[in-house]
Amino acid sequence: MDRKEYIEKNHRELFRFWYPRAAAMGSVLFLFIGILDYVSFPEHFNRFIIYRGLIATILLVTAFFARKQLNRNFQHQLVYIASLSSAIIIELMVIQLGGYESGYYVGLILLAICVLGFIPVSVSCSIITTVLIYTTYLVPILILQDITNFRTFFMHNFFTVSVLITAVAWRYFSNKNISNEFSLKYDIEQQKEQLKVYSTQLEQLVAERTKELSISEKRYRELFESANDGIVVFDENGIIIDMNKQFCEIHGFDKVSLTGASIKILEPENHIGEKQDRMRRILSGESLMFETEHLRKDGSTILLEVSSKAIDIDGKTYIQSFHRDIAEKKRLQNQLFHSQKMESIGVLAGGLAHDFNNMLTSLLGHTELLLMEEDMNAMSKKRLKTIENSARKAGQMVSQLLGFARKVEFLALPMNLNDALRDAIELVERVMKKKEIEVKKELNDEIPVIKGDSSQLEQVIVNLLMNAGDAIPNSGTITVSTSMRKIERNDNRYPLLKPGTYACLRISDTGTGIPNEIIDRIFDPFFTTKAPGKGTGLGLAMVYGIVREHQGTIDIKSQMGKGTTFEVCLPAYVGHSSV
Repeated sequence: MDRKEYIEKNHRELFRFWYPRAAAMGSVLFLFIGILDYVSFPEHFNRFIIYRGLIATILLVTAFFARKQLNRNFQHQLVYIASLSSAIIIELMVIQLGGYESGYYVGLILLAICVLGFIPVSVSCSIITTVLIYTTYLVPILILQDITNFRTFFMHNFFTVSVLITAVAWRYFSNKNISNEFSLKYDIEQQKEQLKVYSTQLEQLVAERTKELSISEKRYRELFESANDGIVVFDENGIIIDMNKQFCEIHGFDKVSLTGASIKILEPENHIGEKQDRMRRILSGESLMFETEHLRKDGSTILLEVSSKAIDIDGKTYIQSFHRDIAEKKRLQNQLFHSQKMESIGVLAGGLAHDFNNMLTSLLGHTELLLMEEDMNAMSKKRLKTIENSARKAGQMVSQLLGFARKVEFLALPMNLNDALRDAIELVERVMKKKEIEVKKELNDEIPVIKGDSSQLEQVIVNLLMNAGDAIPNSGTITVSTSMRKIERNDNRYPLLKPGTYACLRISDTGTGIPNEIIDRIFDPFFTTKAPGKGTGLGLAMVYGIVREHQGTIDIKSQMGKGTTFEVCLPAYVGHSSV
């Protein structure tokens, strides 16, 4: 703040300090002078003590407000209120004791001395206060009394005016001294601040540099530790120098275990030449982004997208790598790619199946005509019969292919998935009696109603159950469960499903599992892992086609030696909840 504001602020604080004390002293003084009333004018004592009590009350009330943070105008208004009200009450006593001849006019002089002597008000406020006090004394006398003793009237007024002028003059010089003192104090404080600035300038400069380094380090550390990607810094020999929390979580290690270890403990022992080439390119200054596999602490692998670049720290070259887990991203991509591939294959298979069916119809027709020839020998008829049987089997395969391509009509009606499951399980259990396979049912009765072709969905269930049974060599368990699931918007787990409520079916087996290298192909037409002659390879392709035709999805998870789980999600029929 500037000098003027500083002086004004200190004047206000000085007023807050002195006004309550002056008001308290004035209230005590007014009550104390009541002794004079009792001795000199006992007949007025009771009335005058009420007047004095009123004055004391007014002064104490204004003293209460004066302790608050007030601006100068409001402070002056408190002075006017206290002075005028006190002067009016004193004037009442003066009028009742003889008016201008009463010696109680001295009370007005004491009032002016208390106000101007103890309260640091401005000169303008001092003048206004003295005018109010003197006017309050003089005007009622001139109006209500006849001046018969002019000498006494003149003497009292002359003395009062002289004291009031003296008090104003004293307040003027006192304020000037106070302002000079505050001004000097302001200069001293400014010089002290300047000296303080000069004396600590070097220290502040060092502190600023230290703070900048600290902030930079803190910012780097915060960004480093809070990053969603795993970040690791290692030297050109592959020794890990530092890593963030996410990097440790991705790989399943704690920070202590990785610090000082070689980055090679996280890399599978394959593609060594490719890794060496990448390291050479990075150290030469090239920024690389690539996909790779790393080992976790438990021995499992994790698919990562890595972005690496060489950095210079204290004249030494280090490599900073960002690691992002893309297993889920790859899974979603594969789902989308597989869905697109199956749709394309479906379109192609549908067209081929129709053409092939026409050829088979022609073939069967000519075969039947040839069989009607009477002069054909038995061997020729047997061979024609073989051709006919093969053509009919091919026709059945065409029907399956058309089912996969969804070129056949189906009857969609509201149905409960649990009912279809019970019927299918009852059918399959008879077939599985040859093996020691237990089928467990965990059906949720609260699943929503779906809309679909019951015969086709039963075909889906039977196919999945039979596949699960085939995957179990001798004995095991197949668990069939249903549940209700709500898919929210932008749910990355189900990219092919619209938001809404779904009835979900899970069929899990404890079989041999499916190798990772073929799991993405199991829904492809004519792909089978069974021995030659054991299957057409259209079963799961047909399952996939039926599920997609019902606006649902089918997903698979498998682990070698532990089993396989198929999950089918079908949309709820709008307008129904459960049965």
